[in-house]
Amino acid sequence: MRSVRLHDTASGELLELEPRDPGRVGIYACGPTVYARIHIGNARPFVIFTLLARFLEHEGYAVTLAMNVTDVNDKIYEAAEAQGRPSAELASEMTAHYLADTDALGLGRPDHEPLASQSMEAITDYIAALVDSGHAYASAGDVYFRVRSDPRYGGLSNRRLEDMDQGEGIEGAERKEDPLDFALWKARKPSEDTFWPSPWGSGRPGWHIECSAMAERALGVGFDIHGGGSDLIFPHHENEAAQTRAARGDELAQLWVHNGMIQATGEKMAKSVGNIAPLHEVLASHGAQAVVMYLVSGHYRQPLAFSSAELNDAQRRIERLREALGRLDAGRPSPSDMAQHKEAFFEALANDFNTPAALDAMFKWVREANRRGAGVGDGDLREMLSVLGLQQLTPAKALEDLEALDAEAAALLAARERAREQRDFETADRVREQLRARGWEIRDGPEGPELIPRPPP
Repeated sequence: MRSVRLHDTASGELLELEPRDPGRVGIYACGPTVYARIHIGNARPFVIFTLLARFLEHEGYAVTLAMNVTDVNDKIYEAAEAQGRPSAELASEMTAHYLADTDALGLGRPDHEPLASQSMEAITDYIAALVDSGHAYASAGDVYFRVRSDPRYGGLSNRRLEDMDQGEGIEGAERKEDPLDFALWKARKPSEDTFWPSPWGSGRPGWHIECSAMAERALGVGFDIHGGGSDLIFPHHENEAAQTRAARGDELAQLWVHNGMIQATGEKMAKSVGNIAPLHEVLASHGAQAVVMYLVSGHYRQPLAFSSAELNDAQRRIERLREALGRLDAGRPSPSDMAQHKEAFFEALANDFNTPAALDAMFKWVREANRRGAGVGDGDLREMLSVLGLQQLTPAKALEDLEALDAEAAALLAARERAREQRDFETADRVREQLRARGWEIRDGPEGPELIPRPPP
């Protein structure tokens, strides 16, 4: 096992991963709130922490990855009410969409995917422990956490108490002892059609306590890595950390690792802003492997620009890899004197999961293989691709060979080009979908359109 270092948000430093249980790593990453289809920004933490787990497994660790689904939340009640439908029905439908959309990335599933709605006993037990210890108090059916009871509050987000706003607005202000306090349990409102019993009356949990309970239930206290988007550092993760310290006398996680946001039109991509690109639409237009390549093209801690140009660049990188695989000897080991590039690839991942540096090393390997010509095996490249979730890449074939294999596909491609020349884009799009159904993608390059086989699902 090589030394793995990750940037810890709480300390602001690059720290060595030192597992709580030698040889075993537990990772919890916050999943989506399911009030609408997820967008490409929601896919970034799913991809980053899934691939981080895959890399650690490559290094010899036994990894347990948990990603929750927040299916009880204010946003769900509001969206369901606006649509005139039951909130549980909306949450169930959007959870199914989330699972299908992330399945389509081809990266597999986390080991645990707890739902807030199915974790109520653990959540209410957690709240009861906080009330019993004096860190929380009941007020008119609500329960609030006493922020000032935690002397280390603010240590994760590095904020002063007087600069903090829980984002709860004026809701419950008259029931709080202190404006800084945040809700652990919320009494049922007349407009809320889904609720649960509790020692404090019917209602539902606050957002932050859901994740503390689900993370502990999956991984215990003091697990190794807690991940999520940088927009969750405060208040969500700050509150998670405080709740666990207060209830359990220990830190919830050893390392807090946060990915940057995807940015479109110069600001964070978000449903509330209205600049979203739904994941299923991006997958349909560019394919899973290009989406994964795009999401690892920038360092996970930095913002990532979103545009057609970025995705097209990712598609070109995928095609370069497929073309390289088409020239390599399948199943043969790679030359030992090219191993330096593979070593640089894995060292980059060990150094704060630096995927851009890893990609640079991988493409140096590809350039060297291309320079050498015939006789180079694909072993090293396949190993690197597997860690990036691209193990199913198929070697490219000559276009004339493809046309010989499927003359009808070649005819459809010609029909699509005639439609584009006549600016009949509806027909062109329909033909593209027909080709996809036959197992082909179209790559529009400088020398004209090409047919390439779709990778297996």
